[in-house]
Amino acid sequence: MDLIKLSHISMKHLITLHIMLDTLSVTSSAERLCVSPSSVSKILSQLRENLNDELFYRHGNKLVATPLARRLGPSVHQIINDMNQIITQEAFEPSRYTGRFSLAMRESTFELFATNLIAQVLAQAPNIRLDICSKDSIGFEGLVKGRLDFIILPHDGSQQPDTHNKLVWETLIEDHMVCLMNPEHPLAAKTDSQFSLDDYLNYGHIAITDSDLNIPFFEMQLAQQNRKRNVVISVPDFGGAAVMCQHSDLLFTCSQRWAKSAFQAKGLVAKALPFNYGNIAYSLVWHQPSMNDPAHRWLYQQILKCCCDQPPES
Repeated sequence: MDLIKLSHISMKHLITLHIMLDTLSVTSSAERLCVSPSSVSKILSQLRENLNDELFYRHGNKLVATPLARRLGPSVHQIINDMNQIITQEAFEPSRYTGRFSLAMRESTFELFATNLIAQVLAQAPNIRLDICSKDSIGFEGLVKGRLDFIILPHDGSQQPDTHNKLVWETLIEDHMVCLMNPEHPLAAKTDSQFSLDDYLNYGHIAITDSDLNIPFFEMQLAQQNRKRNVVISVPDFGGAAVMCQHSDLLFTCSQRWAKSAFQAKGLVAKALPFNYGNIAYSLVWHQPSMNDPAHRWLYQQILKCCCDQPPES
């Protein structure tokens, strides 16, 4: 261990690197840190010299992190979390908290949970800052790099979730899947018992894109029978899929809870799926080291409470 070399790197260097990896902008990092851009540039220059790496380079009009900088990201995030725990050992008081949290949700998750969660959090921590973004715009890597605190999403619960890089998954509520169709669809008059697998596969489908998740269990089950859906359109959110469903004979397979609560699904006919689709759930995902922070533990408890208050599935 080179203690002399380590002594040349301080928390201000690590925090600046952490923020730069998030913003990829000297100006934005300076704003976040409440310092001048020249101060950020000076700190980066010192860190480049100590690590013997450029860390960030310009490509066109954008800054790009070097492989070393990207590799250091998760470790730096862990160090900052650990240091934050050391200096914030006092009891967490939500009413005095002025920090910020970043959450990512799918559109369907937002419609089910966001209203109650935001009201509950703001009632206890009126000065908190919540940044809620789309799950499509930032994935699990955002948790590892510290750009996100939590992700809430619907997913196939029949497969083992991805727990690499110390990601923790906790089931919030379980759900069922249904097939939505417009009320004028040729299959709409059939009862659930009459709705067959051939009926389901004979029509085109609308699918939801998510590069972070595995192939759904039911897709794998169909493949084992040498059957598959004819996916005509792929869209990034449930609402867009429901709109497409309203104006076509395409079928949309989705969460039953969302189908019952979302205004985009109003008027659509829901059928029970005519095959084994496994287990469906809404889960909370976070990076394990982040729970060292008492503020994170508090928000975690609020999310759990909000989900426990969800009405049971009928």
